[in-house]
Amino acid sequence: MAAYAVIRMPATYAAVTAALTQAAASAPDLRPETQLDVGGGTGAAVWAATAVWPSLRHVTVIERDRAAIAFGRALAAVSSRPAVRQAVWRRSDVHADIHADIHADIHADIHADIHADVHADLDVPPADLVTLSYVLGEMSPAAQERVVRWSAGRGMTVAVIEPGTPEGYVRVLAARDRLVGLGLRVAAPCPHAGPCPLAAGDWCHFSARLPRNGLHRRLKAAELGFEDEKFSYVVATSAPATPAAGRVLRHPRTRKGLVTLTLCADGVREENVSRRHGDAYRAARNAAWGDPWP
Repeated sequence: MAAYAVIRMPATYAAVTAALTQAAASAPDLRPETQLDVGGGTGAAVWAATAVWPSLRHVTVIERDRAAIAFGRALAAVSSRPAVRQAVWRRSDVHADIHADIHADIHADIHADIHADVHADLDVPPADLVTLSYVLGEMSPAAQERVVRWSAGRGMTVAVIEPGTPEGYVRVLAARDRLVGLGLRVAAPCPHAGPCPLAAGDWCHFSARLPRNGLHRRLKAAELGFEDEKFSYVVATSAPATPAAGRVLRHPRTRKGLVTLTLCADGVREENVSRRHGDAYRAARNAAWGDPWP
């Protein structure tokens, strides 16, 4: 579990932080005080959410693996953030197919020898923020739909983050459609709530760069001092939100006096910004993959 935390937890943290940061920019008045982290592993999404929103006060993590719970709680105990230190961990198998409606608890086979300080039931109160990071891929499609519906019934804002692969994008897109169908509005990354305009065979994903320390490089047999975590995501909310007018979908292409942006706006289009555009050119030179535009 320690090796997993070193190898994967920083990448998950970077991806979730990037996704929630974009959502926070679209909903500046959103200041969640409670978080429910579904399938939270060692708690990377909790650390990320409390970094983006210091307003968080109460956190609940649902996880099936005892080792992940134990390690996550040990890490949380040394956090400088009270919400992380005081997080409540509940053990349940969110990966199993659930046969319940949106208002029911997620059922799992809970062993009787669970530690007394880890709650096994999922009678959790509503939360301002529900996070599902890197968890839907471990479920069947039917379970994915039910868990997203259940999450929407528990939270004012729901964030879904998956690997930036074609398969991860498909899961995020299905979650997006479900959340919009349940009445939530997309805060990020999409500029609209309509059908995704990407052509068949393409997929919406972004990248978060994170540094590698010496241990990280040794465990991954890597030479570079950084890595890029590719991820897909959607954050939907019932709170007021103004999505970006456009979103940069690729690394900007820069030539002398010209920046070309691939944008999702009113469809997917290319926009050339030249030196003669003044402030817009300077902004385009500083724009990064995943940023809002303009």
